[in-house]
Amino acid sequence: MASRPEDEHKEPVNEQAVANKYGAMRSDLNQIYSKITELEMEVSEHSLVINAIQPLDPSRRCYRMIGGVLVERTIKEVLPAVQRNKEGIEEVIVRLNEALERKKKEIADFESKYKIRIRKSDGETKDDDSSRKEGSAQGVLVGPASGSE
Repeated sequence: MASRPEDEHKEPVNEQAVANKYGAMRSDLNQIYSKITELEMEVSEHSLVINAIQPLDPSRRCYRMIGGVLVERTIKEVLPAVQRNKEGIEEVIVRLNEALERKKKEIADFESKYKIRIRKSDGETKDDDSSRKEGSAQGVLVGPASGSE
């Protein structure tokens, strides 16, 4: 198990290993996308809370959930904490976007190195096949659709 990180930097030995590594890379990319989406929703929720409590009296009672426990505070205490949390989440999103760009570049390099092409789904493939057949029959003259002539 200690040699596992070394295996990730080795060159894939066959087609199946390349496909497996490519699949793992795509999976990592999807995980980053979903984490960014999740954090963006949290930022949105924080913004809603900030906008809702900002105009209120700072000495007004406010409740905040901390680790599954609801605690009573004042708006004056809660508002700065919610703003700090929002800023922290936004920083994490920036770092994840940077990681996302690095992963996209890594995948693009991997695709070009191993000449990987993405297969389309069956429905799209059939459409492509029919358009290819039509394109290959360019020199064929077809009569009118009705047989009355």
